[in-house]
Amino acid sequence: MKTAICTKYGTPDVIQIKEVKTPTVQDDQVLIKVHATTVTSGDCVLRNSKMLVMRLLFGLTKPRKDILGSELSGTIEVVGKNVTKFKKGDSIIAYTGMQVGAHAEYITLSENAVLTAKPENMTFEESAAIAFGGTTALYFLRKGNIHNGQNVLIFGASGAVGTSAIQLAKHFGATVTAVCSSRNFELVRSLGADHVIDYTQEDFSKKGTRYDLIFDAVGKSSKSSSKQALTLSGKYISVAGGLAKENLDDLLLLKELVEAGELKSVIDQCYPFEQISQAHAYVEKGHKQGNVVITL
Repeated sequence: MKTAICTKYGTPDVIQIKEVKTPTVQDDQVLIKVHATTVTSGDCVLRNSKMLVMRLLFGLTKPRKDILGSELSGTIEVVGKNVTKFKKGDSIIAYTGMQVGAHAEYITLSENAVLTAKPENMTFEESAAIAFGGTTALYFLRKGNIHNGQNVLIFGASGAVGTSAIQLAKHFGATVTAVCSSRNFELVRSLGADHVIDYTQEDFSKKGTRYDLIFDAVGKSSKSSSKQALTLSGKYISVAGGLAKENLDDLLLLKELVEAGELKSVIDQCYPFEQISQAHAYVEKGHKQGNVVITL
């Protein structure tokens, strides 16, 4: 099978397409033919590994896990003899999170992994792009104790996490201000943002508006500079402050919201698998709208 192998840390060209043996299915596993996956900001962080903490987790001199990719959609081709939740031919979505491994033609997962049926109202490309941004947004919004009636600001609102955060904050009953560049105003408004601020023209912290929750979805602001824009009991949270653990209940909630029409994935670009290094280069520029999808 084809895989995208990251054998060392570095620039996007360290990603190489290689043929490896298709994995063998264990009794409690399913073999999935991957139809679509994504290149996320998280994949780029793992690949360039400029942060010492990431090298401590994934390998000091080279990645211990050389196949990246944390989310996917596909079709189950083989089921282990003890599997009861899935059958051959099922269309699924899965989130491998920090276990990665989705940048390949095939992947084996336990039937008890973060794995469920694909939303019926989404294509494989669309459904491959809901888990990373959605799960991350859910984790941090909950960390900020989001609830109905709050005034919420989302900084970096046009990326994979930000576009999910807008929709989820609206689901939880918040009034949402999206901070992004003006070229993304139409996008974030279409996702439910009530107010928009162009970060290249205005400093949201100096406008005089107070927020119950400020969520930095790209990790480029600071708590100290945002403090004056918070209410007395307001909270500041940032993706730079932790990792969102993969969780089946979260994936099921995202699927439910998709099928109810409350959540959609935003796709900026689709690349064929053979151009995955180019996808890494595009994502690393930091200007994508929503997600970058890889098709197999």
